[in-house]
Amino acid sequence: MSAAFDARRAARLGAVQALYQMELSGDDAESVAQEFVDHRLGREPEISGGEADEDFFRALVNGVPQYQVEIDGSIAKCLSSDWRLERVDSILRAILRAAAYELIDRRDVPAKAVIDEYVELTHAFFQGDEPKFVNAALDKLARRKRAIEFGLTPPDDELQF
Repeated sequence: MSAAFDARRAARLGAVQALYQMELSGDDAESVAQEFVDHRLGREPEISGGEADEDFFRALVNGVPQYQVEIDGSIAKCLSSDWRLERVDSILRAILRAAAYELIDRRDVPAKAVIDEYVELTHAFFQGDEPKFVNAALDKLARRKRAIEFGLTPPDDELQF
């Protein structure tokens, strides 16, 4: 694995934790991001593999609130009809939101890489069926948001950035 790959993996882990903290505390993205940079980011080497890509971390933490309405609406479309996003575990919501942000606004990261990274990250938090849930939801979301990468025609109701 390359150092850049590890740095992005550490950034994703930190971003999920920061998004979780933001949801619980109600604190803004910038103050939570700064706290993580100062005290936490990349300090779980057994999970993240080392130093985090701070710019990528900040893009994730600041990007989710920027696109929150689109992100939550897009995730909701990928859940079964009897599930609402509010019913999803808060850590899973943070994982799905960070991944959705990447699928919506980070075209420099291939959709399949986004899915693989967040499914792997889910294993750091859960031992049950949650990684399968994340995989299914993100696959559905990626096929809507990045249809062209999958050789599909974009749905009429999805913006293709």
